[in-house]
Amino acid sequence: MAEMQPIGVIRTPHVERRDAPRQPSAEADDTGRIEVEPALSDGLRDLEGFSHILLIFLLDRSEGYELEVTPPLDDRSHGVFATRSPRRPNPIGVSTVRLEGIEGNVLHVRGPDMLDGTPLLDIKPYHPNLAPAGPLRGGWIDEVRAGADRADRDGCCADGA
Repeated sequence: MAEMQPIGVIRTPHVERRDAPRQPSAEADDTGRIEVEPALSDGLRDLEGFSHILLIFLLDRSEGYELEVTPPLDDRSHGVFATRSPRRPNPIGVSTVRLEGIEGNVLHVRGPDMLDGTPLLDIKPYHPNLAPAGPLRGGWIDEVRAGADRADRDGCCADGA
């Protein structure tokens, strides 16, 4: 069994699950801060040169898991590993946020989607050149979005009227 210790805590305006955005958006207006353990602050050196960072965190308020879930974006069931559902066998979350600044061991970020007090497991710099080469596919999410785009073009609205 792998053992991990949080390296800090994530502070956001999202206290209840219903307050948190369903998906991360590094361009969202919400701001937060990452409080890294002071003993680890030397590990933040040179991070300020990146506009975005990946946060890896523990979904500490998620209970249990389901192998098939129906995500909010779709009315069809999908395997949990094809979704960002917090109800996973290993409750680990990953989000990309905009890094606004660093003061000592505190990172100021924009676009957090996690709950206040979430344990932080790791930070990684985001760089677009590190993405896999070749065309990217969005699976069922692309299908749902294409259907919504067709509905918009055809004059349909969200409530089906």
